[in-house]
Parts: sequence; C-alpha cells; structure tokens
Amino acid sequence: MQNRQRTLAGYLFISPQLIGLLVFSLFPVVYALVLSFMNWDGFGARTFVGVSNFVSQFHNPDFWIAMRNTVYYMILVIPASISLSLLLAVGLNKVSGKELYRVFYFMPVVTSSVSIGVIWMWILNGDFGILNQLLSHIGINGPDWLTDTNWVIPSIAMLSIWWGLGNNMVIFLAGLQGISRSYYEAAEIDGASRFKQFLNITLPLLSPTTFFIAIMTVIGSFQVFDQAFVMTNGGPAKASYTLVYHIYQQGFIDFKMGQSAASAMILFVIILIFTLIQFKMSKRWVHYGE
Repeated sequence: MQNRQRTLAGYLFISPQLIGLLVFSLFPVVYALVLSFMNWDGFGARTFVGVSNFVSQFHNPDFWIAMRNTVYYMILVIPASISLSLLLAVGLNKVSGKELYRVFYFMPVVTSSVSIGVIWMWILNGDFGILNQLLSHIGINGPDWLTDTNWVIPSIAMLSIWWGLGNNMVIFLAGLQGISRSYYEAAEIDGASRFKQFLNITLPLLSPTTFFIAIMTVIGSFQVFDQAFVMTNGGPAKASYTLVYHIYQQGFIDFKMGQSAASAMILFVIILIFTLIQFKMSKRWVHYGE
C-alpha cells in the first residue's frame, strides 16, 4: 500500500510536465503529421490528398532555395560556434572571477530575439551602422550587410554565433570544471606543453560535452527563423529564405497548411537523420568517463 502511494505521488509530481509534453509537444507533432496529408487553408474543410503535399515540396523551387540557404548558414555557424565557445571556455576556466564573466557572456542568450535582431539591424546598417564605421577607420569599405545577397547569410550567421556563444561557453565551462586536475599535473611532470595537454587531455575528456553541443547546434541551425524574420523578412531576393521561414510563409502567408505541415515533416526527418549520423559517428571519438 505504501509503495502504491509513493508511485501515485510520483506520477502526481510529474503530471504537470507530462501534460505539458503531451499537449504542447507530442500532440502538435502528431497533428502536423496528419495535416501533412491534407489540403487545408486553415478555415474550410480538410481534404485528404495523400503524399501530394510532399511531392509538391520537392518540385517547389522555394523549398530548394530555403534548403540551400539553410545549409550555407549551417556551414558558417556550426564550426565557428563550437570552436569559439570552446576557446572562450578554456580561457575563462583559467582566470579568476569566471562567474562574473559567465554572466556577461550569457546575457544575450536570455535576451529577446526581436530585441537582438533590431540592435543588429542598426549595427549592420550599410549607411550608418557602427560596424561599417569601425571598418572605415582601418580603410575598409564595409558592404550593405543586410541588403547584399552575398552578405546577408554571413551577417545572420555572425549574429547567431555571437548570440549562442554564451550558452555553449557555459556548457563547455561546466565540462572543463569536471576534468580532474590530476591529469594535467601528471602531464606537466612528463613535460607536456599546454597545447599537448589540450589535445591529449582536454579534448578527449570533453568529447561528451562537445557531442551534446554539436547536436544542439545542428538542430538549432536547421531551425533558424527569428533572425531572418526580424532583420530581412527572408530577403533580399530570398537570399535569407530558410526552411523554417518557408514553413511560416506557406502556412501563415499563403494559407497552405497542408504543404506547410509537409515541409515541417521533411525538416523533422532531415534533423532526425543528421542526429542519427552524429550518434553513429560519435562512437569513434566520444569517450565517456575518466
């Protein structure tokens, strides 16, 4: 009887989170999957159309534009974000007052994406933006960052790297603080340089943390939307038109809910495939435990 009461009490405590997961996560995914086989404008009757929504997506030029822009964005963001946050964490781990620095670097993470976008629109303005003014002092004529098709994705990537730097840095810093100092002391006795210690001790023991950050960064890169929506509205000439922006465009601008849901399901499958590939590859380089 006592065990049953404890079990019921446990379910009672987890019920708010469980209900939230079902209502706000699982149900929308299932509903989107069902809707992807329907033709619906959001108001009238739904009509079952089979896989035609998926077929139309693969024949839609906008879908491939969004895919190309998203992949380009990922290539710019993922390696830079991981490497810079790791180097920053290694540096902060060796200085005093790291808690204060950690707060400063983490502040952008908890700032509204709209506020961040508006501020960076001013920074990247081609006429009076502060970035171009700084570049002019060293003899560089900065481009029109957000209106040049060649620079708009790098501009959004630069914002995203800065925006997510604090979050990844804090996670890396936690991983670094979990590495025993005895390994470094033994390496110093053997005469290993700081660089060799980093390669042979820090990176291997930090690989689970790196693996987690890599997965989250890949997923976040596929889901980029706020920056393009606030700063460029998908332009210029759809140069910042991403996959999630494509989903938004079809669902809430064109009112093609079925095709929008189909795009979302395709994105879900792509993220799933990339995540599974990362898990498969991680067996070769991720080392758990000390």
